Parts: sequence; C-alpha cells; structure tokens
Amino acid sequence: MFRKSANRRVIVSRPAGLHARPCLAIATTVRRFQSKVTIRCRRDTVDASDVLQLMSLAAGQGTELVLLASGPDAEEAVEALAQLFVNDFGLPDE
Repeated sequence: MFRKSANRRVIVSRPAGLHARPCLAIATTVRRFQSKVTIRCRRDTVDASDVLQLMSLAAGQGTELVLLASGPDAEEAVEALAQLFVNDFGLPDE
C-alpha cells in the first residue's frame, strides 16, 4: 500500500520562538489530520501533536524547521502547518 508523504521547510519568525502558545497551535492543528506529522529541528525530530516535545526543540527566532507528514492527508497537514507559520500562529505581535 502506498503512503502519501509531504514535507516543507519553514522559518520561526516569532521573536520569542516556539513558546507554549505556538506549540499548542501546532499540536491542535496536527490533531485534525489522520497523517503522522513530525517536525525536525537540527538533529531532533519530534511528534508535532505533543506540545512538550515541540517545546523541547527550543526553536528560537530564525530557526529552520522541516515539517514532515506521512499518511492519507499528508499534503493538507503540511500546508495547514505552513500557513500557521506564515500567519504567525494568529497571535498578536510580541
């Protein structure tokens, strides 16, 4: 059986980096999809549905992340996450 996969590179633009609120937005978004989604930061890869794992990346402003998804809606999941980064997680300026 063929599994779809997708990936995309994004840059953390928030001055405070990936703190609790952006991590919660990522995890909440990922849980809407069936695909398994992970995020790679440098040499670490974490489950994108787990807020604590996301926070453990300590991804500061300017950090490049790779969004990876595998499953039936992989492309949609990666696109939804990429839009979170583009829209600065819907959070006010810091």
